[in-house]
Amino acid sequence: MTETAQIAKLRSFRQAGLWLLRSGIQEGNGGVARYYRSDLRRNARISLEITGYAVSTLLYFHRLTRRGEYLEGALAAGRLLRKAGPLYPFELARPGEEPCQHAYFFDTGIVVRGLLRVWRETGDRSWLDAASEAGHTMIRAFMGGGMPHPIVRLADLGPLPDEERWAARPGCYQLKAASAWRWLYEETADMAFLDAWEESLDLCLRARDRFLPGDSDPRKIMDRLHAYCYFLEGLLQAAEREPCARAIVEGIDRVGHYLRQIEDVFVRSDVYAQLLRLRIYAAYFGLIGLAEPQAAREAVSAASFQLGGNDAALNGGFAFAREKSGLMPYVNPVSTAFCAQALELWERRSTSAAALDPHDLI
Repeated sequence: MTETAQIAKLRSFRQAGLWLLRSGIQEGNGGVARYYRSDLRRNARISLEITGYAVSTLLYFHRLTRRGEYLEGALAAGRLLRKAGPLYPFELARPGEEPCQHAYFFDTGIVVRGLLRVWRETGDRSWLDAASEAGHTMIRAFMGGGMPHPIVRLADLGPLPDEERWAARPGCYQLKAASAWRWLYEETADMAFLDAWEESLDLCLRARDRFLPGDSDPRKIMDRLHAYCYFLEGLLQAAEREPCARAIVEGIDRVGHYLRQIEDVFVRSDVYAQLLRLRIYAAYFGLIGLAEPQAAREAVSAASFQLGGNDAALNGGFAFAREKSGLMPYVNPVSTAFCAQALELWERRSTSAAALDPHDLI
């Protein structure tokens, strides 16, 4: 790819916002599908976690463009979340399907972060009230001594047994969801939220060394890199603390090391984007230098996952991952959100003196 083509590709992040609005990934009720299967030409089921991410992403694009359609899309998604809470099923069943019977701690935290962003955007107290109710529900449903239970049954709030996969086990990655408590404390001064955040921060810091590599399978290691970046993103809320700053710097190095080792076998677009965002934030906070050669490589690599063409279901979206045979047939809203934000941050890194707020990280 020539330098001119690289620059053009990097600037196409705006098309990602239009994909979120116009591709059909956001359905009529405001909910956002987990992904679009390009080979089958259909959406997966609506995910409330992904809908929470979409709220944050659409508001981010609204702030950049001031186009009302982004705010309208975010509010439609937010209304669905407000109606579905305060404990959120993993996915919404389609008509005739059996309803989902369990909820994830991580998903709930992402939803709360989305609701809080609507509160900040609109000043409508009902959004903060919904976020607070969900935040207290997170404490009651998932906290039981030690790391939060990753999954509980909706019927009785009993925890599901741990499984082998990382998303079904407690781990340091949960800190990104727990950061919703830190934000809730800032907005409400409710000490229950601060206490829950501080406990989670301490537990996640102590558990971090056990998470990587965590497996010998390159695919599973790549998935864990994505999750470990969640931990590092959560740490940005406390980057002024020396142990957190040190863990961020060490973590960026670890993720980059494993990413370079296995990217030729299997690589996720969101890992490139998450690592790039972390580099930019860490440099802004003065923790490390930006390491422009590595960051530039990650920007170009993330941009290479963006799809084009005349098909509105694809144009502007980002593919989830690449394996040796090529891009996998999953056009993913979260991959699109992370990559678009990473490329926007990268594009304006030397042209804007605007402050970087950890709350803005999607």
